[in-house]
Amino acid sequence: METPEQNQPKSNRFYFVFIFMLLAGLAGLTLAWSRQRAALNTCNNKNTALLADMADMEDALSGYTGSMKQDLKQNLNQMLRDYNKLIEKDATKADSLNAQKAQITQLLKKLDRANITARDLVRARRENETLRSIMRSYARTIDSLNTLNIDLGSRLEETNVRLSTTTTERDNYRRQAEESQQQVKKGSKLQAYGFQSEALKQRLNNTMEVTDRAKNAVQFRSSFTLSENVLTSAGRKTVYMQITAPSGEVLQGSSNFVTETESGSTAYSQRKDVDYQNQALDLTIYYELKGEAATKGTYKVRIYCEGQLIGTDSFTLK
Repeated sequence: METPEQNQPKSNRFYFVFIFMLLAGLAGLTLAWSRQRAALNTCNNKNTALLADMADMEDALSGYTGSMKQDLKQNLNQMLRDYNKLIEKDATKADSLNAQKAQITQLLKKLDRANITARDLVRARRENETLRSIMRSYARTIDSLNTLNIDLGSRLEETNVRLSTTTTERDNYRRQAEESQQQVKKGSKLQAYGFQSEALKQRLNNTMEVTDRAKNAVQFRSSFTLSENVLTSAGRKTVYMQITAPSGEVLQGSSNFVTETESGSTAYSQRKDVDYQNQALDLTIYYELKGEAATKGTYKVRIYCEGQLIGTDSFTLK
């Protein structure tokens, strides 16, 4: 049997080992903290140096911002004039071209800010190059279509000359030429027309009635006709309705109601699937306010299909 005096050395050794391990752990933590602190100081020094370099660069370029801004504004204004000429050539693309003009106008407003820096101007110049590239693409497309129309016109004229050989051949070719002409005129893009957009209120008998009072509105609807188009593909198509409130906010039936268009991702209010068979098609799309209070003012309605803006309308609530 061990005596208390014999147990005492074992206890002391245990405490010594424990204290040694604790000191070793503290030393390791201190070394790791010291290394992290040194790395943080190095990053802070580099960041300070980079900020100083950026400030020096802004000072060095400040003398060139005036001429650079003026050149950019001249280029952007020239692009606006070029877009106007493209719209005169092909009015069917007016919506898309006007959307590009709106981006150019917005960029011009940025350039008019008093506190614009050289860095902002470099970004604006890159955006200007992108917009110019888009404009060139539109110009090539419109020129190609005009060339195609001229070529088709020449071919139709030659065909009509050959058709004079016999009455039967003349009638057949003339019919084909007229059908080709109609297809070229219509193009492949759908159009929405005959709009009637309005607000509805609920009567005591639960029926719906048109209203022009914002406080009574519980539902919006837009009725219109999809145009006949023999060039576009028949079948299932999704038509999107976007309603913009007087405040400029797009009303959305759900937060994930976003679709891709030729102008980028666009929020929409409601959609409807239709079976389009190349004939004129009447349809109505509804938007439920779901307890939201309508505001007074003018509401804008835009209709999209297959990524393209195909029609617009508006209505006003008092």
